Amino acid sequence: MPFWDLKLFKEIAATRSMSKAASHLGVSQSAASQHVQEVERRLGVILFDRSKRPLELTAAGRIYYEFCRDVLRREEGLGRDLEAVKQEVEGSLRVASIYSIGLSEMSRLQEAITTRYPAVQLQVEYVRPEKVYEAVLNETADLGLVSYPQASREIAAIPWRDEEMQVAVPPMHPFARRREVYPADLSGQTFVGFDEDLSIRRELDRFFKAQGVEVNMAMHFDNIHTIKEAVVLGTGISILPARTMQAEIAGGRMVAVKLHAPGLVRPVGVVHRKKKKLNRAAQAFLELLLEEPRAGNEENRVETPVEV
Repeated sequence: MPFWDLKLFKEIAATRSMSKAASHLGVSQSAASQHVQEVERRLGVILFDRSKRPLELTAAGRIYYEFCRDVLRREEGLGRDLEAVKQEVEGSLRVASIYSIGLSEMSRLQEAITTRYPAVQLQVEYVRPEKVYEAVLNETADLGLVSYPQASREIAAIPWRDEEMQVAVPPMHPFARRREVYPADLSGQTFVGFDEDLSIRRELDRFFKAQGVEVNMAMHFDNIHTIKEAVVLGTGISILPARTMQAEIAGGRMVAVKLHAPGLVRPVGVVHRKKKKLNRAAQAFLELLLEEPRAGNEENRVETPVEV
């Protein structure tokens, strides 16, 4: 049985969708459906409960899924062993990243990994935080880049760096003239925040409560890019990781003001499945990330423009 057939079935089971799996692997949905039907005919069992959406594996399907995972893991092991013999870093690397890291960092990281290891093919998918963990667990991603990384029984979390949080304001806001604001200054301000189910929102809510600060939450979104656009339009102010605002600051569309709140940072880290041995490409990418300073990041700090 070709390894590609096993990969296709594993992708369908992981995504619970014929169309998504077909898109990820570059085949038509009908080809994916026909493949499953052929495997079912050959094995004499039904592998998916097609009456449910998203698709669910039957008992026989779960057995076959585990078989596919075991065989593909052994194939990966073969690839790693051969790579070690060749002493060359090459192969594909799949990374799932939250939007803010992907949009602000991935071009630089992709250039760095390509320059150092030209034979590595980096594939990146930008998704919400919970989807990063899902991709790592389902092994549709080798590594995940997230904020507030959480380890679990199946997930390993590696700290990468702590990002300073600053106050994001439009250029005409009174705070834009100041070098620093204090938590008390934020009381009563119209605020653009994060959705309540996100870790960064919970951390900021704890911060506001500890400081006795009450803001007027005008809007909330699930990603930093949309929050920045709302700030630029004058909807309100926000608190964001300083390094995610560099493009807007350089374009004169936003000002980042230092917040006098030692310890208020956004931790960023890398997650991977504990039982999955990383290939050489993933190891090389991880080493590249960890070469950067984990805290402080003075060379990357955003300087706050001040009107004089």
